[in-house]
Amino acid sequence: MTDIADAAVDAPTGPLPPLSVVGRLDRVRAALAALSEDPRPDALVITTAANVRWLTGFTGSAGVLVVAGDRALLATDGRYRTQAAEQLAASGVADDVELCIGGVAAQREALAAVASTAVAVGLEAGDVTWAAVRTWEEVLAPRPLVATQGVVEGLRVVKDPGEIVRMGRAAAIADAALAAVLPLLHDAAGGAVLTESAFAAALDHAMRIHGAEDRAFETIVASGENSAKPHARPGPRVIRAGDPVVVDFGATFDGYRSDMTRTFCIGGAPTGELAEVFAVVAEAQRAGVAVVAPAVVAGDVDRACRDRIAAAGWAERFEHGTGHGVGLDIHEAPAVGAGSTAILQPGTVVTVEPGVYLPAVGGVRIEDTLVVTDNGSRPLTRFPKDVPV
Repeated sequence: MTDIADAAVDAPTGPLPPLSVVGRLDRVRAALAALSEDPRPDALVITTAANVRWLTGFTGSAGVLVVAGDRALLATDGRYRTQAAEQLAASGVADDVELCIGGVAAQREALAAVASTAVAVGLEAGDVTWAAVRTWEEVLAPRPLVATQGVVEGLRVVKDPGEIVRMGRAAAIADAALAAVLPLLHDAAGGAVLTESAFAAALDHAMRIHGAEDRAFETIVASGENSAKPHARPGPRVIRAGDPVVVDFGATFDGYRSDMTRTFCIGGAPTGELAEVFAVVAEAQRAGVAVVAPAVVAGDVDRACRDRIAAAGWAERFEHGTGHGVGLDIHEAPAVGAGSTAILQPGTVVTVEPGVYLPAVGGVRIEDTLVVTDNGSRPLTRFPKDVPV
């Protein structure tokens, strides 16, 4: 077993390699040309914030990008006048992306002008409401609108080296933060009063201290019977000796996220049925990780985990997919679940997170974020799984 002191790690610091934004717009154009819809959209209105960022480097909360022919335009408002110009320049696309700063009417006029040569215009179906569709029909008339799915997201599946370095930094920050607050669980084993909410807050603060710009998602801390709820929110329950405690969390660094789950047993090794759950989930997670490699079907990773859990008699207690892609969003393609046909490629980043949840007993989930390499995979999350508390 790894001692608490041995688990302490420091998040790395230092310069980062630049992100390779240049060339991504041309990849969008090629993706549009490969669509089979009729009419086939030869322009795309991009409203998803992560997609706008991936293509331009712009991180503002309000921005629409249109790509049509050899033109691209980013429209935003006066709050981001300086920021948008600086970020386009820093990303190397200032000469490739026109910039419109103004009110809603001016933005729509500029976007429509760029799309005016298009035969049909794609909208990101997963991001626009029915009301937004009606508005875009007016703005882009008479050009027909086409619902598109995953045009940019599909290009984001394989991460480049700059993205992987940032995700590794986010994972290292999370590792260091958990090591910093783990003594609180040790104190709880000795009788100190520690609630789920207090531990979650301490962990979130530690991630900030170690360099995170934000948490990757709402931190999960679930103890005792609450650990049998896969997505329990931390609350006022006091963590006690003998409790299983599921800690599911991640950090965000320069926009990129990490995701990790560790389950601790407070005050010593688990006993009885819970001991078997810990052992089976650990075995299932190792089996899933071992399968992650290039050319592997994502559904096979899920099957490797699920078969181990089913063999132990808990098939019905593994109630979620085995994992998901991670990047600028905490849940991205590819899905790693039953029936997933996605093919893993070098540079794909996925989680492997099997779990078993027994009502009134407790639950166990173990998760790592992995990057697919040329001949297998390597973990980005490295916090040990056998630290006693």
